Amino acid sequence: MTLKQNNLKRMEQIIIDTNFNVYSDARGGDPDSTSPTLRQYHKTLWSKPLLNGKTFELFDNKNGAYLYHKSELGEFFLGSDAITHSYKNHKRKHWLAKQITREVDELFDTGSTIGAYTLFPNNRIDGNHTINQARGVNSLIDDRFDLTLECIRLFYMGQKKPAL
Repeated sequence: MTLKQNNLKRMEQIIIDTNFNVYSDARGGDPDSTSPTLRQYHKTLWSKPLLNGKTFELFDNKNGAYLYHKSELGEFFLGSDAITHSYKNHKRKHWLAKQITREVDELFDTGSTIGAYTLFPNNRIDGNHTINQARGVNSLIDDRFDLTLECIRLFYMGQKKPAL
């Protein structure tokens, strides 16, 4: 068995606890950068053999990269982010969060598990924002994942922006 096959076999044996709160091991920081469990779950879930017979294996040992892949498939720098937004700690939406605190807390707790996180390409091209950065700073998207996906879809269709 090759080293790559050994690594993939080892990763398949990791059990993903879909109820694990990634804030619990984030040491008070943002789980996207400080939760070792979230990083391991992403590494396990997204490292896999592809339909073309190639292996997409992520590594967490490249300096300055959250997760990294380099092979004949290309070079990929990936970062994590939650796709849900409870507005619990959002300054501009604080007025709303105060009105529905139970619902906000419930969504925040549910959004603190692996099911609410995904990976985004994390390298800047020509000085532009990454997909995830644009999602957070573009007021027309306002951190909405549905609009983020629409922007990605339109990009691959050759269109510039959604009709908002």
